[in-house]
Amino acid sequence: MTSAFQNLFKKLAKAALAICLALCLVFTTYPNRLEAAKTSMTGDYMKDTVSVAEVLKETIAIDQNSLERKEKEEEAVFLISDYISRYRNRSQVNNTVSFTTMQTALNALAGHYKTFANRPVPEKLKDRVNKELTKAEKLVESGR
Repeated sequence: MTSAFQNLFKKLAKAALAICLALCLVFTTYPNRLEAAKTSMTGDYMKDTVSVAEVLKETIAIDQNSLERKEKEEEAVFLISDYISRYRNRSQVNNTVSFTTMQTALNALAGHYKTFANRPVPEKLKDRVNKELTKAEKLVESGR
């Protein structure tokens, strides 16, 4: 009779351990999935384009000796990736002049940040990106 209780106890202990391990697995990977789904885009193409352009203009204008420059540039790279991944595959958006202009500016800026992470943005690139961001803002506001 005692061996029957011992076998039952062993089976219950194994089942409880399996359930605990499964719960640990589920709850440790769950927060990472939430982080992956975070986005700073609202889904409104016009608002997102204007806000991304404004943030990037502010980031470009930061003094190269500023302590917050590195952090702002990392945020800019995330914002660029988020914007492009949100709107690149949307046919109603990606064929517009405003999107192609915006994409040109974003590619130039992201390319600089990823290739020359420790160097400030050159003046020529700043001027070009500022012009293209301003042009993209005007185009999206006019509906093009």
